[in-house]
Amino acid sequence: MIARIADDMKAQRIETIDVRKKTAVTSRMVIVSGTSDTHIRAITENVYDKMREEGIRANRKDPGPSKGWLLLDFGDVIFHAMLEEKRQFYDLETLWNTAQTNPDLID
Repeated sequence: MIARIADDMKAQRIETIDVRKKTAVTSRMVIVSGTSDTHIRAITENVYDKMREEGIRANRKDPGPSKGWLLLDFGDVIFHAMLEEKRQFYDLETLWNTAQTNPDLID
């Protein structure tokens, strides 16, 4: 649902990463790019509002200026909206896709 909402806001390069076997912090991450701080703020606010309308509240919401990266923590899903240069610098996709499986998390 989060990816669809972001897509409706013209988010770019939407990627969902399954991290259930790599961390106990969350199950999935949704990472999107925006074209400006204003755009990533609008995407994030829309995701926050639409999820809240569905009865799903964020555990954490970045309050201040984005500085190129905003995050919403819904518990099972962490949503990242980033400017492309921040996204390339931090490269969360490679970090999580290449992270080793945690044997303590495998059923």
